[in-house]
Amino acid sequence: MKRIKTIAFSLIVLCFAAFTGFAQTTSNIAKKDLSQAEIDKIIKTMAGNEDSFRAALTEYVFTRKATVQTIGLGGQVSGTYRRDSFLTFTEDGKRLERILFAPVSTLKEIRFTPEDLEDLGGINPFAIKPSEVSLYNFNYLGKEKIDELDLHVFDVSPRVIPNPKKTTQRLFQGRIWIDDRDLMIVKSKGKAVPETKDNKYPIVETWRENVDGKFWFPAYSSADDELVFDNGQVVKLKMRVQYTDYAQGRSSVKVLDDDEPVEDNPTPSPTPTPKKP
Repeated sequence: MKRIKTIAFSLIVLCFAAFTGFAQTTSNIAKKDLSQAEIDKIIKTMAGNEDSFRAALTEYVFTRKATVQTIGLGGQVSGTYRRDSFLTFTEDGKRLERILFAPVSTLKEIRFTPEDLEDLGGINPFAIKPSEVSLYNFNYLGKEKIDELDLHVFDVSPRVIPNPKKTTQRLFQGRIWIDDRDLMIVKSKGKAVPETKDNKYPIVETWRENVDGKFWFPAYSSADDELVFDNGQVVKLKMRVQYTDYAQGRSSVKVLDDDEPVEDNPTPSPTPTPKKP
């Protein structure tokens, strides 16, 4: 997220706790010893499935409703960015966004761009490519049960943080939860790195849902974070993004409801994996 150029401060993110920059509780994670060969197999299979996920998503249309707000003193909303879209694709297979509702942004401290939204489809839910596995360290923590799902839990960090002066590449830093049956990511929590003086990224938690009994697609992303300027100025940020109406092929645009404030919706539970015959 870019700072407004009229503000003569550089954004920095709150100091990292533990290895990644945000504290993660491990109280619900059951320690489980796996051999390195077993861990490598999970990661390899997951990455291959994520590659299939990326390819499958190009064949689906869906709606995306995104709201970003800055929060001032006393918890009052000081600015809002809203963008509701229908994501389809053209005859040659290119993704096409049809904007359904996008009032003028009233954000003052930061500027939320369409590129930030696109990160929600890649970096934030950690839709990794097999060719990118070697760029990361995967630290296996154990297993955690969420609703009906038994999940492998990994902390993920780049082996080397890209130099923002030499590349536009961004990597993921955070935690992922992998279904132990489908070996696909069903939840992620983390942020994009590297950051620059003009671009900082909040910690985003993304839940996925099982679509058509095959793939885990993003369903809901949220962030409640603080971006801190070099001089100590703090910008409190709240973001909510919903993905709905997944369907294969092209379909007519579905107009969403009029503008409404961000609500503290309860975290949705992942859709249980359909039982295999």
